[in-house]
Amino acid sequence: MAESPVQPKSKRHTISRPIFERTFSINSEQAIRVIRDSYHRLMVSLYAIDVILRIIGREETVDEIESIVSQMIAECAEQLQQEKSRLEKLKADNGITETPTYTHPREFVAKIASPQIAQFVELIRLLDQLMIVMDTLWLCQVISNKHCIEARYQWQQRLQRLANKIVTMERHAHQAAYAQGHGEEVRLAKQESGLNVEPVSTFDHDSPRDDRHI
Repeated sequence: MAESPVQPKSKRHTISRPIFERTFSINSEQAIRVIRDSYHRLMVSLYAIDVILRIIGREETVDEIESIVSQMIAECAEQLQQEKSRLEKLKADNGITETPTYTHPREFVAKIASPQIAQFVELIRLLDQLMIVMDTLWLCQVISNKHCIEARYQWQQRLQRLANKIVTMERHAHQAAYAQGHGEEVRLAKQESGLNVEPVSTFDHDSPRDDRHI
């Protein structure tokens, strides 16, 4: 008696999701490093918070996380803007009108798959703008080399710490989903989103990691 042919398993379909693709020129090494070291991992976590965790019906948890994340991003943006305004006034007070060019700017292709990803992309752009003003003051000898090096590093680290906090929050929510038997749904939803595999920029990986020695 002939054996019945093995039926292939049905394949799950990749989610067709709305996305904006925006291309920016990023100049400063500090903003470049935030993108290279933190952005892709953060993008996956923010998409999971905004979209994927809702699939498994964790509305209250997601709403709480989204509120906290939005507040953290807004606070960081306010701090960046305040420092940028302060340095721009210092630049104007010293009669400086020049803006430096950069030797190795990068093209950043941002894939905006959720509102909070858009918010963090704007945070990176604001960091880049702040660094440009700071570098201008340093080149014009208004601020010292030591102060500039430390300030660059601290602002870069502030964004990277924020990214790490958000990723950790999403992981905890993911772990809670596993504990309630929904972990496989989240894993498959992440896989189907395409966010785990698509490129987010054209950056290379040859830059040194410790900004304090530049």
